[in-house]
Amino acid sequence: MPPRKLLTVRQRRFGSELRRLREHAGLTLAQAAERLGADRTTISNTESGRFGVSPQRVRAWADHYECPDEAYVDALVAMASERESGWWEHYRGELADDALDLAELEHHAAAIRSVQVMYMPGLLQTEAYARSVFAESVPPPSPTRQRRLLSHRLRRRDVLDRSDPPNCTFLIHEAALRMTYGSPAVARGQLAHLMQESERGNVAVRVIPFAAGGFPFASSSAHYVHGIVPQLDTVQVDTATGSSFLDAETSLVNWRVALDRTEERSLDPVSSRDFIRRIARQA
Repeated sequence: MPPRKLLTVRQRRFGSELRRLREHAGLTLAQAAERLGADRTTISNTESGRFGVSPQRVRAWADHYECPDEAYVDALVAMASERESGWWEHYRGELADDALDLAELEHHAAAIRSVQVMYMPGLLQTEAYARSVFAESVPPPSPTRQRRLLSHRLRRRDVLDRSDPPNCTFLIHEAALRMTYGSPAVARGQLAHLMQESERGNVAVRVIPFAAGGFPFASSSAHYVHGIVPQLDTVQVDTATGSSFLDAETSLVNWRVALDRTEERSLDPVSSRDFIRRIARQA
């Protein structure tokens, strides 16, 4: 199997999980190679994500590593079974890799929790709102690039319409609700869309009002993407220059606690809809 030239966050994550399996078994690369009947280079390249591996080999390796967590192994086997390229690959070379990585994570998500301070969640943006946000980029995108950015942003929303959509909780600060991008008409349309999407059975929109005061990581917007098992969760954090993807156990624990505390400070879904409705009347 030829090495991959470009690695996605999910491919690197898969490799790192195989490394964790080996390390939890207390084996060095040399010891694992001897036990598995493979050379150290193959194992190293697989753990870095450069080489793929068959589902059968994942089970064999997990067996040799004496991993007792069957659900975790099944999740890794499912990852190894992924062969087809996703729709986001059509944007490769045109958009930033982290935007494609986020779309891939959302596609495979079991659930999503998002906290947004200054913008509407990408999965809930209207075309007009997204266009207005992209127009504020420095430097502004060319017309061709803006069309591709919009196409990608709107295609991400398809995850909410699939037959087994992830359960999504969107924590949105009042600042994001009141920030006007484009025009008052764009703002009203976006708020109306937000209320409509909040009626979905798998979507919960919860507002963090100014009156709630501070909350953990208030300066950050983040996407917590739940994997099939908790070990495969990933946090995507927005930064001024792009995205950071976190999967260390400590980071995941901290973000789960932060999101729980933030959700406790937010309004319930029904009160949130009423809150959004009042802001829409003022827009």
